[in-house]
Amino acid sequence: MRSLPLPLTLTARLSPVAVLACAGWALSSGPAAQPAAAGHQTAQKAPAASASAAPSSSSGAAKTYSAAPSPCAAVPAATVKSLVPGAKTAGKEIPSTDTALRRTCSWNALKGYDYRWLDVSYEIAESDEAAGKEYGQRVAEKSGGGTVPGLGDSAYSVVNLTTEDKQQTREGVVMVRAANALVIVTYNGSDFETKKAPDTDEINKGAIKAAKSAVAALGGGQG
Repeated sequence: MRSLPLPLTLTARLSPVAVLACAGWALSSGPAAQPAAAGHQTAQKAPAASASAAPSSSSGAAKTYSAAPSPCAAVPAATVKSLVPGAKTAGKEIPSTDTALRRTCSWNALKGYDYRWLDVSYEIAESDEAAGKEYGQRVAEKSGGGTVPGLGDSAYSVVNLTTEDKQQTREGVVMVRAANALVIVTYNGSDFETKKAPDTDEINKGAIKAAKSAVAALGGGQG
């Protein structure tokens, strides 16, 4: 096999685990770089008004979720193997200042010339209303996607394509609100041989699949 030069951004991701963890957090929380690819068909178009809508809840109501579950246990090993070939299924949890309220796990691997990265994050808010407001703000920052029916109380998916040094990377982000919890899944990939990115449908479906598992795992953090 011939060795290929890696773009600066992706070279950083293949550095030691500490660097990978930081990069994974940035990918999960940063705004999308470009409009969604034209081939994004899985998610339905979201009405603009729904992005800022926030469900109301009584300030005195008990929180449904009091703590974030283990993010590295949220995605089944079989799913990790299919989405991130070659990655350690245990994942790597990123350090948090408050693990009760915010936790993130990251999986990444380069197999041959194919690179994949998956992040799963949980954030626990004080109320359904607070989580709804945060969800609305994040959806507004990532235009061009659509709703994901039947996932949590509200769910949104968007896929973007970026190019650096002629190397394409396609990234899918799924944001879910379930009661007072937010679940954020980021999934991306590149092919270093062809310089192309995986298909939009592959990335979108992969992100949604991981998000469904992550939402199902929220039960472990019920108050």
